Amino acid sequence: MAYEKFDPVHNAELVMNYITTMVDEDYDNLPYWLILPHKKPAEAAHCRVDDAELVGSWYEGIDAIGKMLNTHKGDAVKESFRRHLMKSWGEHGLRFHEDYNWSRTNHASFHEMGYILPALNRIIENDPEDKEAEKRASELVRGMRSIVIERKVRTFWSGDFEETEPIYEFPNDVFLRDGGFDLTRHTGRGEQPIRNSIMLRALVRRYELTGDEVALDLARGIANYVLGVSRYFNYRMEFFGHVHSAGWVASGLVALGRITGEEKYIKSGKGIYEYIRSISSSFGWVPEYAQWHPMEEEHCETCCIKDMIECANELILAGYDEYWDDLNRFARNQLVENQVKNADYVVVDNSLPNDKENGITYRDINKRMIGGFTGGSLPNSISLTRFRSIAGCCVGMAPVALSIVWDRAITKEGSTVTVNIPLDKETDEIILSCEYPNEGKLTAKVKKNCSVGFRLYPFMGDKVEFTLNGKPYAPKIEKGTAVFEDLKENDVAALSHKIETVEKKEHVRGMDLTVLWRGCDVVDILPHGEHVRLYQRDLSVPKDYPKPEDVQYTGAVNYGPTQQKK
Repeated sequence: MAYEKFDPVHNAELVMNYITTMVDEDYDNLPYWLILPHKKPAEAAHCRVDDAELVGSWYEGIDAIGKMLNTHKGDAVKESFRRHLMKSWGEHGLRFHEDYNWSRTNHASFHEMGYILPALNRIIENDPEDKEAEKRASELVRGMRSIVIERKVRTFWSGDFEETEPIYEFPNDVFLRDGGFDLTRHTGRGEQPIRNSIMLRALVRRYELTGDEVALDLARGIANYVLGVSRYFNYRMEFFGHVHSAGWVASGLVALGRITGEEKYIKSGKGIYEYIRSISSSFGWVPEYAQWHPMEEEHCETCCIKDMIECANELILAGYDEYWDDLNRFARNQLVENQVKNADYVVVDNSLPNDKENGITYRDINKRMIGGFTGGSLPNSISLTRFRSIAGCCVGMAPVALSIVWDRAITKEGSTVTVNIPLDKETDEIILSCEYPNEGKLTAKVKKNCSVGFRLYPFMGDKVEFTLNGKPYAPKIEKGTAVFEDLKENDVAALSHKIETVEKKEHVRGMDLTVLWRGCDVVDILPHGEHVRLYQRDLSVPKDYPKPEDVQYTGAVNYGPTQQKK
């Protein structure tokens, strides 16, 4: 019996297909957010968010996977995203969007600036001499800083008390291109303190890249507001609402604490992470909302998995090595399972022309949707009839998670190269081969003289065997890592342990599941789900996918309040 291996490079290749083809050539490769695979025929449709957050998040996503794959394949589309990104800037350095038939009132939201600033950071990181990107990023940060409400004095029944730390709050979540703040308008999402704060990680990153003190000041003020005056989190860092926003803020808090040395921010970010972890599965299914719907009605937005992976990485960088286990399991299980890899069930009619005026395409949806990520999975399936069964926002976020895992799989400190995540990868120093989940074995062949470390995980058990060039070896164990010291070119270091299929019961999303593990990999979940069944990792069994007639289209599509069709 053979099982599918964790191969993030393959996942990156698939998403490269999606992110370079699910775009509109009539509008300089503008992304399509809304994909409706269950309609007959299937279609992709534009909505306002395409030229709002997506031009930022898809730029970040395509840049991440381009580096993973060491390819220039997507460069032309990436440049299109950059051109879109550099348009439509307005008052206070905010980015708005072009006027399209499918958009309504032109506005900027502060939630969306949390997608725009990371893209600008990427451009600047790639080319520090890019004056246009630097101008936009600098003006965006300073513009946002200029329009916050700064809480300076606490006026209470017992007197007036000066605030000793910056506390910054945005007056609203909507800023109109023509009219600015209009307090009669709102996005309707609620949760303004957390939704408006997702830029926190990007502000910290800008400071790391450029030393921008205004970005650091704004980050501090936003962090202090969301952790204090907003009363969004309780003393256990539990919350009610949008997990993606809270998880993203958590990673920003940990990063802020890490670069400033202020433990309070790390502690708060860690607390938020642990709360989200407590309502998620052991294999990375993360609910879209906390305590809003009954848990049995929740779905997993892939963006939330990215946040958990990013936050776990930040916690590791802050010194909490125990989070390697989460980073590894979340990535190799639910993250990649949430990716669309088959579309035989999709009905396509290529005789229908694109509806340019209304931004709808029918062409080759089955081919173009391969590599996309769902905005709402169950632990064991993707329901195609759910709005956001494939989501444009997740297509930008998932590649970022993949690149974090890929970049951190093997790290180097001094002369020691450490294998952190079991997978196949080659660096300048070693060639790493992984046999999981078929065998419990990792092998590192040395290309350049170095020491090699293998991170040890609980799933490996207490009978791990080590060999050097085929002979028993006693590595040095330090900080949870087995280190083979002073290896020479062509030396082969290996770690092996027993691996077998283990059934574990887990209650997730109100469902009683039997999860079949082999080491750190889930190879099946019972009961099986529908429409698109997940965790079909046994290569000896044919894949079970629905037929077109199994997916019934009702004729009703919920486009959401900001995604109405004309």
